[in-house]
Amino acid sequence: MDQEHQHFLPGQVWHLTHRCHEREFLLKFVKDRERWMYWLYQAKKRFGLKVLDFMVTSSHIHLLVLDDAKNRNTIPKSLQLIAGRIAREYNQRKNRKESFWEDQYRATAIQNNKQLVKCMVYIDLNMVRAGVVKHPEEWVHSGFNEIQNPPKRYGLIDLKSLTHLTKIKDYDSLKALHRKWIEDALKKNNLFRESKWTESIAVGDKLFIGIIKKLISIQAKSRKIKKNGGEHPFREILDVCGDSGGTDAENVFYWNFSK
Repeated sequence: MDQEHQHFLPGQVWHLTHRCHEREFLLKFVKDRERWMYWLYQAKKRFGLKVLDFMVTSSHIHLLVLDDAKNRNTIPKSLQLIAGRIAREYNQRKNRKESFWEDQYRATAIQNNKQLVKCMVYIDLNMVRAGVVKHPEEWVHSGFNEIQNPPKRYGLIDLKSLTHLTKIKDYDSLKALHRKWIEDALKKNNLFRESKWTESIAVGDKLFIGIIKKLISIQAKSRKIKKNGGEHPFREILDVCGDSGGTDAENVFYWNFSK
């Protein structure tokens, strides 16, 4: 797909998701999830990728990143590095030749307001929704634990950018509020799968959706604003997104990179 990264949007927050090929549990081993985090760190170190949150499950990953406007290739190069190295290492170890990942990432633009917080909570609660753990802190391969207990070395999350984007005065306040957001969601049993975070091109208010629609006008043909309780996920006119996880290919935002 020859897009030349034409959808570079400086200053935009993106929620990226990528599934293993045919939804296989190819990341079921701890060492592979740790290697994914290692290559995420390398992407941060080599290309300056600004990571806001992440989750590595057994069958897919979530990655919340900020397009920092310094280099239009930061996100595509980072995705290429991580996906390519993980696939190569796994296939060499297992002596296999099959695809490791689905062909492309999905990307959803997230408005920098309360939607950013909601998206973080949705990412952090992934393994709780799956019934694997009862609290995000029990799943070590996630951003929740790093935000709560930042490592002295090899940190993945850009806490400075995250604090700024959430409009919270300092890290200590961010840490306390972050835990509160999770505890509130758990108390309310707010664990339902919400397809808008992964199957929409953008989530935000009407003005934000209008801006995104203009910026990626090539992808915006035949689409409309779909109202949903004050939030406006940007989807296809024929909305086929459901709990089954199905989505039309035209509802996927592609970064151009080869593995």
